[in-house]
Amino acid sequence: MNRRELGRLLAGTVAAVGTSSSRPAIAQVRQGFPHQPVRLVVPLAAGTLTDIIARLLAEPMARDLGQPVVVENRGGANGNIAAAYLKQQRPDGHAVMLAGVSMFAFNPFLYPNLPYDPARDFTYVAPVVNTPFMLVASRQIGITSVAQFLERARARPGEMTYASAGNGNSTHLAMEMVADAANIRLTHVPYSSVSPLNSLISGETDSMLSVLGSLIPHVRAGAVVPLAVLLEARAPDLPDVPTLRAEGVETPTMPGWYALVGPAGMAEEATLRVNAALQAALRDPAVRRRLRELHLDPIEGSPATIRESFERDSAVWGGFIQRRGLRLG
Repeated sequence: MNRRELGRLLAGTVAAVGTSSSRPAIAQVRQGFPHQPVRLVVPLAAGTLTDIIARLLAEPMARDLGQPVVVENRGGANGNIAAAYLKQQRPDGHAVMLAGVSMFAFNPFLYPNLPYDPARDFTYVAPVVNTPFMLVASRQIGITSVAQFLERARARPGEMTYASAGNGNSTHLAMEMVADAANIRLTHVPYSSVSPLNSLISGETDSMLSVLGSLIPHVRAGAVVPLAVLLEARAPDLPDVPTLRAEGVETPTMPGWYALVGPAGMAEEATLRVNAALQAALRDPAVRRRLRELHLDPIEGSPATIRESFERDSAVWGGFIQRRGLRLG
């Protein structure tokens, strides 16, 4: 959609707006969007992958929007702090959040008193990127294949360990799903303040399942052993590493998507405008090169695209979390 087509669509939207409960939306459209800096809330600390993605997109989005896009870090509680903050902001499009799949498809089933409802409290704006996952082992345990990994785990139930970035994190749930599908029992070692990769490299823990971009440098350096990728096909950057499914372990593909969301009731003009700016940023050659370096796959799509991903992954992973009785808080 080009800007002229977007303008015609927005004009039709304004004409169709009613005169009673829709008055705030009319005022927002008349003012034009954006008319002030856009705050891009990041639910993690500076320097994290989420923060890197946000800062990579902020400049090209600002050029397209004609207003600064300011990254605002609000980390803590698996994203719950940032989500609770965002839902209280005005739904005029000047505050959006770069959210990960765990905040929407996992947290509602992990926390008994979640301070937000992902189905009601947000406007789904745009998909951003997806990151694949990979299973790796410590060099110290002498395992070089999934078959050996499963054989060792079955011979010594509960003795083998795996590291994660914390309870409820994707790195925790993905390995639990693999263990469940393979009918093995592993011992979870969560790390919330230090990198779990360090424990794997040192041999303190035996295995880990994490995002491809974080693991590839260590695989290439020979610090960890790649066992399998959780993808439908082999990763182009690691053509010798099989998929987990090809090794006989049938699990759902671990979702690793990021999306832009806004407060519930966000004006349609703003939603479409931010979506268009984000998609333009993802097509920027410099952005695409950097995403490639980070092993992130850009996702082009509408607000409906990411809403559908949320609903699908909530059904799959929410059911798994409930069946395993995993709870936090």
